[in-house]
Amino acid sequence: MTKVQRGDVIRLHYTGKVQETGEIFDTTYEEVAREAGIYSEKGIYGPVPIAVGAGHVLKGLDEKLDGLEVGKKYEIIVPPEEGFGKRDPSLIKVFTLGQLRRAGIYPIPGMPIELETGDGRKLKGRILTVSGGRVRIDFNHPYAGKHLVYEVEVTEKIDDPIERVKALVELRLPRIALEKVIIEVGEKDVTVDFTPVLDEVDRNTLVLGEILLESDLKFIGYEEVRFRPTLEELLKPPGAEKTAEESKEAEPSEGAPQEDTEGAGEEGKQAS
Repeated sequence: MTKVQRGDVIRLHYTGKVQETGEIFDTTYEEVAREAGIYSEKGIYGPVPIAVGAGHVLKGLDEKLDGLEVGKKYEIIVPPEEGFGKRDPSLIKVFTLGQLRRAGIYPIPGMPIELETGDGRKLKGRILTVSGGRVRIDFNHPYAGKHLVYEVEVTEKIDDPIERVKALVELRLPRIALEKVIIEVGEKDVTVDFTPVLDEVDRNTLVLGEILLESDLKFIGYEEVRFRPTLEELLKPPGAEKTAEESKEAEPSEGAPQEDTEGAGEEGKQAS
């Protein structure tokens, strides 16, 4: 009997439902996603690698994974305060019909909507009512105030140090050619070398991946985390590194013989 605990790296299968309605809103099973009408062509299905307690899944689910047995199926109920939060009446706003139409929006009850605030933030909501020239919009999360039911199974607890790091790389950069990534682990340090896939991954994606991975790897116990290329190297403007190398090559190396321009001048005088 193998149990998992906080800090373990595992693979988790799950399906999340709204208790009040039975609506499936998330799943790691492709077949379930298709049947529920939430399948995405861009989605990646199968047991997801996570570190228990690291916040890789919803808080109310994450906290209840500690102590589960590998290979056993469970049903976990997550109350609103540990899920998507309680409903907040102050997040229901009223707009005039004119305001929305000037923004190019023709509201219909039930329609999802996205508005941009003055400071550039985007708010997602759902139109509740359209009446008397006024539009009520609910900016609460769609599942705020709902109890959630998760059917879960820990399919694997990963113990090998290299495989633990690989699993977290897979979590943060799921479309990367994982077999090309070079991983070196010590007792308290780890190096992840993305150089072999540098031409295959968007640099901004890799920057975000390294930032998140550093936090993940420190969470599971590594005190020193190194990446190749480093964040600083990834953030350099395109061509900056090449230009620096070219400048270095153009400089005469220390101790190298210098061109004797003075002697050349004397030879020129004699020749004339």
